[in-house]
Amino acid sequence: MKRFIVLLLLLVQYNLFSQENSFFEKPPLFYNCEDKALQSQQKCFDETVFHLIFENFKVPQKVVDDKYIGETIVLFEVDTLGQFKVIYVDAMYDELKTESKRVFSEFPNIKPGTYNGKPTYKQYSIKIEIPLVEHVVNKTDFKKPNEISKIELAAKSEIDSVNNGIVPFEEKTFSSQLNIPFTHSDYSKFDRSMNLIGANNHTASKPFLYDEVSTYYDFKAENEKLQKSSNSWVAKKLWNEHLVQLQGKDYWFTIDPIFDLEVGKDSEADFSTTYNNTRGLLVRGGLGKNFNFYTSVFESQGRFAKYVNDYAESLKAFGPDPAIIPGRGIGKRFKTDSYDYPVAEAYLSYTPAKFINIQFGHGKNFIGDGYRSLLVSDVASPHTFLKFNTKFWKIKYTNTWMWLKDVRPEVTVDKAFLTKYMANHYLSWNVSKRLNIGLFESVLWTNSNGRGFDVNYLNPIIFFRAMEFGAGQGSGNAVLGASGKYKINDNINMYSQFILDEFSLSDVKGGEKSWKNKFGYQLGIKYYNAFKVDNLLLQFEYNRVRPYTYSHNTIVLNYGHNNQSMAHLWGSNFSEAIIIGRYHYNRWFGDAKLIFGVKGFDYNNGTDNFSYGGDIYRNYNDRPFDSGVEVGQGIKTNTFYANLQAGYVVNPASNLKIFADITFRNFNPEVETVSTFKTNTVWFNIGLRTDLFNWYFDF
Repeated sequence: MKRFIVLLLLLVQYNLFSQENSFFEKPPLFYNCEDKALQSQQKCFDETVFHLIFENFKVPQKVVDDKYIGETIVLFEVDTLGQFKVIYVDAMYDELKTESKRVFSEFPNIKPGTYNGKPTYKQYSIKIEIPLVEHVVNKTDFKKPNEISKIELAAKSEIDSVNNGIVPFEEKTFSSQLNIPFTHSDYSKFDRSMNLIGANNHTASKPFLYDEVSTYYDFKAENEKLQKSSNSWVAKKLWNEHLVQLQGKDYWFTIDPIFDLEVGKDSEADFSTTYNNTRGLLVRGGLGKNFNFYTSVFESQGRFAKYVNDYAESLKAFGPDPAIIPGRGIGKRFKTDSYDYPVAEAYLSYTPAKFINIQFGHGKNFIGDGYRSLLVSDVASPHTFLKFNTKFWKIKYTNTWMWLKDVRPEVTVDKAFLTKYMANHYLSWNVSKRLNIGLFESVLWTNSNGRGFDVNYLNPIIFFRAMEFGAGQGSGNAVLGASGKYKINDNINMYSQFILDEFSLSDVKGGEKSWKNKFGYQLGIKYYNAFKVDNLLLQFEYNRVRPYTYSHNTIVLNYGHNNQSMAHLWGSNFSEAIIIGRYHYNRWFGDAKLIFGVKGFDYNNGTDNFSYGGDIYRNYNDRPFDSGVEVGQGIKTNTFYANLQAGYVVNPASNLKIFADITFRNFNPEVETVSTFKTNTVWFNIGLRTDLFNWYFDF
């Protein structure tokens, strides 16, 4: 049927024909046809074309072996310069198409056809019989056919144009508007380059775009250093390349598999092993220069260390599902003691002008220069967001709107999770070559009075506290914050954050440690190329957040999503000190982390059911007293956490790593309850992981 339609469209009942034939036109002329009479010139052209094909066309061996009998139809033109160009080839074998194009590409330049004395292009269709035979042109071969329209010709050549438009692949990711997957370990590789004295960039709003970091860090050169010499296709895909990588003139995309295959042993667990079994797909690409897309889909089953499983089940949402996997999402029961937790993340990134980038998607964001963030963190599950990043002069202004969920039974409506909304503004200003200051404000609200997503908060430049007051008491929960960074030299910088949920100056002056003084702060320092060892980063960080910070008397207005904090993993009512070391050499890497912390927990024992300010999901009006409020009140718990990880990057294109790590955790409350009890965990783990996000097991 395909043959019949093509033959009908091209009217190839004549072996060779001209698109036009009138008194005012002359056909293209081979040099051997120039002395022919005008009436014979077209025939000479036709005979010469057939002769050149017969002399030069080599029937592919595959076609010969198959004993194929048929034909190949070639649509071509001779342009105004006398050059032959193949427009379309219809054939049973791709080899026949390739050979037809080769033969015509070797035709000599000739005198172009003319119309009214001026050069013009001429289009022809020819049928090449297979097996090849010497063709004798008859007068009946040249009856004037119906004209083939340019629209038809263009339509017939579209697929060939797309195929011909494919070019050798080069890694476009490094200059794209895609996010660099945010993992603390990988970001440490270019952290120093981004923090040189005098660099006019902004490092707090994460994740970064490749094109903004590529100004300071040569991704292409660093990637080339890691390339392994590979000759086979399998070796290239394993060690160096994306599984699928395709590029055309105005587009490119890559496809990679996602793996997180781990097995381990927990000293405190009553089950034999821990494990994680993640399979997925990662797609990245671009259309034109300014539009990029990203999607990753994960299908996972896992069983973690006992303290992680207990924490996951403490986050349980309304409904039959037993847990929320920290940082990932709702986990269904898998077998008897494991979880099935599918996750999908995706976004579109568009840069309409040099100074602005717009993203819409489902994922996470982070604001800060430290390991933790007291403003916006990536410890909660992925969520829908719309983000504007605007850069000009020495300013970067980040506006983020988020759609979050409260999944507790007491706030569900008709068995549906409650939707709440968050809007953030973060202004980063490079005051000098060394000093950066950031100002932050955020408001969180729900669908009270049926207002849904309040368009008032779409205003990118506004004080949310004023808007909160204007909308009425209980209409939202606004918090303010600030950040700072000072570069002592190219290898050392200090950073800080301050979060203010509520503040009473009179109570501060009174010295009574009022519950109203809801604030927290962070102090940190980074030392790059520490002790003159290249690629060694040392970091110290201290975080302290007072009780009741991030909570609200309208419990749905807490600073959380999916029963997890949108800021620090520990919520509030804690202090912690963190020491981190990171090192990488070629494809090898190693990370070490120590955390010393104090946190206060609620008793919830039937006798003492007060909120002591550590659980941000509780109503702060349930507090036991108004003054004398201290960090660590309630069940004071000392925590020590240590983790050591080492590994090897298998494939830098997909960031596939093989690793081993060991975790030691001591959790020591002063009073034990059903939900707060002493544990002493040693958890060993080995695995193969596509590293795309941060896992936080340090709670």
